[in-house]
Amino acid sequence: MLEKIFAATIVAACLVLLLRVFLGPRRRARFDAAIARWSRRTGACVDAVFAWPSARRRARREAEAAIRRARDRGTWDGNVYRPKSFKKDRKIH
Repeated sequence: MLEKIFAATIVAACLVLLLRVFLGPRRRARFDAAIARWSRRTGACVDAVFAWPSARRRARREAEAAIRRARDRGTWDGNVYRPKSFKKDRKIH
């Protein structure tokens, strides 16, 4: 079954490339642009399907770590966070 799907995909790609050969320059440019748009959309969807859950977990971990650092390392003045590193004397040249 998988071999048939793979073979059908190759045949379809060859037919698309054969069609492209017979197009004029303007239509070929429009055809190439349409294929590029379709390819970008398809690639973005595939990336979203496979990368989204892990990216979401990573973002959640990063956010929790940032919140933990903010709670532990500095002081809060109302809703303003003042890190301890701001209290160091700086030499102004």
